[in-house]
Amino acid sequence: MGIDLLTKYYPALTPQQLELFEKAFVLYAEWNDQINVISRKDIDYFYERHVLHSLAITKVQKFEAGQHVLDIGTGGGFPGIPLAIYYPGVQFTLVDSIAKKIKVVNEVATALGLTNVKAVWGRVEEQEGPFDYAVTRAVAPAATLLYWLGIPEKPRGKAKPMKIKKGLLALKGGDLEEELKGIALACLRA
Repeated sequence: MGIDLLTKYYPALTPQQLELFEKAFVLYAEWNDQINVISRKDIDYFYERHVLHSLAITKVQKFEAGQHVLDIGTGGGFPGIPLAIYYPGVQFTLVDSIAKKIKVVNEVATALGLTNVKAVWGRVEEQEGPFDYAVTRAVAPAATLLYWLGIPEKPRGKAKPMKIKKGLLALKGGDLEEELKGIALACLRA
């Protein structure tokens, strides 16, 4: 299962986009031999577990040209790199606190010619914003993500500035009941 899997779910991908996704696989396979960016067992499932998982965001949210999206804890560039290929007119800022992962993101983005990607070594709390959207994949509990983004703003006292204008899209798995409780508690404390 390779590029055919992408065309099955995204038949409107252009030949140029498909070429970029093919190149991305080669680049990630090479980098994975040097730095464990993707689980060694997962590289064979690159399109299914990384690209399609990242592109799932496009099924619930359409980004518009000119918008700016923050990728929180991007790791090796997921979901940011696949989204940047899919949405060439959208600016993506991919942030991670691990320098070697940001090095890979920079190298992959440069090799693919993705001029709409800015990779930042640092913490999301330090990013200025505002961004239209934030995206993330299995980085932190939802309440922590909201706190990093300044949500909810505190009704009394000095509020943290809000970093996103339109929404947070977090790819999560498993039982979300505890995460939802955490969000409710965070809102009550604000």
